[in-house]
Amino acid sequence: MVYTVTFNPSLDYIVSVNDFQMGMTNRTCAEQMLPGGKGINVSTVLYNLGIETKALGFSAGFTGKEIERRMAEIGFTHDFISLPEGCSRINVKLKDFDGTEINGMGPDISPENVESLDTLTSEDYLVLAGSIPGSMPKMIYRDIMARLASKGVQFVVDATGELLMNVLEYHPFLIKPNNHELGEIFGVELKTRDEVQPYAKKLQEMGARNVLVSMAGQGAVLLDENGGFHQ
Repeated sequence: MVYTVTFNPSLDYIVSVNDFQMGMTNRTCAEQMLPGGKGINVSTVLYNLGIETKALGFSAGFTGKEIERRMAEIGFTHDFISLPEGCSRINVKLKDFDGTEINGMGPDISPENVESLDTLTSEDYLVLAGSIPGSMPKMIYRDIMARLASKGVQFVVDATGELLMNVLEYHPFLIKPNNHELGEIFGVELKTRDEVQPYAKKLQEMGARNVLVSMAGQGAVLLDENGGFHQ
């Protein structure tokens, strides 16, 4: 089974506004609400492809209940830990303004509550994806991988900066930075497929088995564990 972990899920509020004006009252012409967060998004896609998946994570408050309700409505299995305080975040996405979002903070989460992962086996994949609340240490993904290292679980990590770099020593099956995130790691600007290749190779040399670099409209570059590039 493919398990996904979303530490900071969201209720994505996607709106369209005609003739948006700063400093004025604007009214929506279309609205949509979806359960969000990278792990949840992965589970949604896997479920739609007919692949068995289970979403793990944390929820809080009325927004957390709504996120769980909407996951159940989609149909995939989930097992979220309910937090006693705070509210899961709401992310506002302005559909008519490409890339314009206002993302909430999310509740504080104690890093100790990862016991539900102990049942995973060598036949399972674990996807660690997305941001974490500010209350959690930057080593949390690494700590989870260390905890499960003896079980033979295959890891997929979609994260940025320290969250990503800290896991490489545990040789994740796949990591997925985008070209901008890859460039930030090495202090360069990467715009083309040819430019990302040597830096994807560096991440593989540091421990990743397969490196998938997404590039928005340009597609993606995959460096497989045998050293071959696929575009």
